[in-house]
Amino acid sequence: MTAQRPLPVAMDPVAVPVGLAVSLVENDRGGEVYIRGQLCDVWDAEDAAARRWAAVKLVRLGAASQAQIAAAFGVSSVAVWKWVQLAATGGVTALVAEKKGPKRPSQLVTATIERIVALRAQNQSLRTIGETVGVSEFSVRRALKLVAGQGANAAETPAAGEPETQEPTPAQQPELPLRPAPAPRAAERAAAGLPGCAVPVFAPAAHIRHAGLFLAFPALETTGLLSCAKDVYGSLPNGFYGLETILIDSVLRALAGEARAEGATRFDPEELGRVLGLDRAPEVKTIRRRISHLAETGKAAELIAALAAHHLAGTGPGGDNLAAVLYVDGHVRAYQGRKKIGKRYSTRLKFPVPATEETWVTGAHGAPVFVVMAAPGASLAAELRDLLPELRIAVGDERRVLVGFDRGGRSPALFKHMDASGFDVLTWRKGATEDIKEELFAEVSHTHDHGEEKTWKVADTLVDLPLNATRTTGEVFQIRQLSRVVATTGGGTRQIHILTTDRGLPAGEVVYRMGNRWRQENQFRYARMHFDLDSHDSYASTEDDEDRMVPNLAKAKAYQKVVAARNAHAEAAAIADINLLELKTPPEGSKELIVTVTSAMHNQAMAPLREAENALIAAEKAHKGIPATLRLGELNPGQQVLDTEVKLIHTGIRMAAYNTAMTIAREIRTNTGYRRATQEAHTLMRQLFNQSGDIDPTTPGHLTIRLDPLPTKAKTAAAAELCEHLTATETRYPGTDLILKYTIKNRAQS
Repeated sequence: MTAQRPLPVAMDPVAVPVGLAVSLVENDRGGEVYIRGQLCDVWDAEDAAARRWAAVKLVRLGAASQAQIAAAFGVSSVAVWKWVQLAATGGVTALVAEKKGPKRPSQLVTATIERIVALRAQNQSLRTIGETVGVSEFSVRRALKLVAGQGANAAETPAAGEPETQEPTPAQQPELPLRPAPAPRAAERAAAGLPGCAVPVFAPAAHIRHAGLFLAFPALETTGLLSCAKDVYGSLPNGFYGLETILIDSVLRALAGEARAEGATRFDPEELGRVLGLDRAPEVKTIRRRISHLAETGKAAELIAALAAHHLAGTGPGGDNLAAVLYVDGHVRAYQGRKKIGKRYSTRLKFPVPATEETWVTGAHGAPVFVVMAAPGASLAAELRDLLPELRIAVGDERRVLVGFDRGGRSPALFKHMDASGFDVLTWRKGATEDIKEELFAEVSHTHDHGEEKTWKVADTLVDLPLNATRTTGEVFQIRQLSRVVATTGGGTRQIHILTTDRGLPAGEVVYRMGNRWRQENQFRYARMHFDLDSHDSYASTEDDEDRMVPNLAKAKAYQKVVAARNAHAEAAAIADINLLELKTPPEGSKELIVTVTSAMHNQAMAPLREAENALIAAEKAHKGIPATLRLGELNPGQQVLDTEVKLIHTGIRMAAYNTAMTIAREIRTNTGYRRATQEAHTLMRQLFNQSGDIDPTTPGHLTIRLDPLPTKAKTAAAAELCEHLTATETRYPGTDLILKYTIKNRAQS
């Protein structure tokens, strides 16, 4: 079952976050360290050793990276590293600060500074000047800055052999106020009942906490969430927070790791409000109220369909057709409340649990496209049949679409229906089958999206599947079968078979596409971890239809008894045959060839078989007398179903957030030079979303987001390349005419 929600990182609203689980509070009385909201360390303002010891313990615990701890404590990473080394050798006493102040007289006397300025005027490099004067290169820089600050005409100019830099100096950057109070919106809040809603207004601000979330807007625009919601819902009832604001707030919170409405309590409303262009972000009750307004219209299914049509109308990363391959699977969402909800078997939990089930459609790259709430008790095959008309509408034309699914949808009648409806089947063959002859196997290959070639040994054949489960009609459906030999856990091998109605698709691509279905499972896993996929969002429920016919569990139990009776009968028949053979066989060494078997002897040998026959007849009669289905009211009176409207709206938001995150991660892999992008693209993406930075609306027509540098040069360089690429999209901030421009600071600016 799902775990309890984690505690907030800090209980103090002014706490400085250190990584994902730690926060730091410092004031004139001293400092405190919280881990998941629990006070774990405290020190007085005069106790520098205790402060350093707290940083060392955080490093040892691995609660945050060394760079994050150094930034929170206002020192360099090297200083924290030194503290760790000192504590390892001398304990806490080694962390006592040395006496401050110069250890020797300064070498930057007036005569030395004048000589440095004179040598710099001769275009000598900083290193050459330092060697000539007898000071370090740092001292040369400091001397030149002192002169520049006094108004002397000694500005640094590039010396011979030194490259010129195009990076603006900190003095050239506009001076932005440090976390100023948000622009007052009291008048607009007072007029919240009047037509319209508050529009985004941005004020200059430096070092705001959630500046990295601005990076999501170019990718969010491609999902079509805002445009589709506007087409479906129009607008929300009059109020301060409009439709776009509510949706953007929900997506940004999901990208920051808090997809549920309750997650708004873990954000400072003023800080998140700066990203929304408002004085405060909406709080939990406001989010729930505004989402309930949307749910009252009953158009959540239309929103999902509009998002699917928008997604399938586009093209993939390589310009491929996104509607060419789709995957369908069910997802069970467990329920932990007190209401009487019907049970579903959860393959993840390995047992039946009270739950609701959804049918998801994803693209070839694992991006969620479409979702419907499955009817209670419906099989995947039944859901697929009902889903085809909606998929055809989403595709928008009559082109054939390859639909992949697991064995749960295996039905020859469904295969025939899908083929006639313009959909090609891609699934595994279910049940025991005869092995394909070894000489029919040949090597096939396929080059996938990343340019890597895969090879397999495959047998490509045609098979006839009976359309009637009892095989009484003789009607069959011919389908293409591709067989592979795979290893088993015991060291042997076995054959697995793929079925498809697409006879023109290369065999290598068929095998690749079938294996690619695991991207859908990965999507479920990732969305459950990072986007609270299994949360219910609304616990409202209605009475289930008590006249609905449901499978009778007693019928299944009775059939198990029939199976057991058949097995017992077969065993008894074998024993009876052995007994009769012994009766008819002369004793060893006997000269008489004729053996007399009396009726009593025969009846005694056949008695176990007659008992087994009677038990089998009774079990079959009992099974036949039990109805296969019953009214739900008779089987489980009072059963309820959870509300679907609110859940579908939040699901549409999570789909947009997931696709936004995947787009940014893909941009990191393809448009930056980050060497570890293949392994760490998602980690870097989440770090960027939680990065602080500046908001600068001073340039007319532009909204400049200037992010603080990341802990390492490699990540900062990758972020700079990503910012350049996202700026080139010229994305407009929703609800304004401001074009987003992204940059990242260098170390001097931060």
